[in-house]
Amino acid sequence: MKIVVVCHNIRSAFNIGSIFRTADGAGVAKIILGGYSAHPPHPKLEKVSLGAQNFIPYERIWQTWRVIENLKKNGYHIIALEKTKKAKNIFSCNPKFPLALVMGNEVRGFSKEILKRCDETIFIPMRGKKESLNVSVAFGIAIYQITKNY
Repeated sequence: MKIVVVCHNIRSAFNIGSIFRTADGAGVAKIILGGYSAHPPHPKLEKVSLGAQNFIPYERIWQTWRVIENLKKNGYHIIALEKTKKAKNIFSCNPKFPLALVMGNEVRGFSKEILKRCDETIFIPMRGKKESLNVSVAFGIAIYQITKNY
């Protein structure tokens, strides 16, 4: 099982730190920090990650769509976590590996340029009044659901 996480324009260093720590626990191979995503070294990120940024390889890139295209060329199945009209419920997702899980901006999500390059889109069902979860919490749910059989 090989999983890469692509973070697109996630500004909060606390969220990125949490993603690093959760990714380490879930066995993620690499994190790609796209656009203006927070990145190490950053004291808020390091406070939350508890050093996980030292164990998971990461790469900073500016154009997220390009890294998605490169991952696809290398055989990765690209899944975006975003609520769209065509998105599938995460609990009925049948992941294919190697896999890249793309996480978007806390408020704006993804551009059409990024979504059209993804193989599929999944969402986490919301039963309350709010329409979304914090990006690091959503990542934790998604990565453990995707890897539940491994």
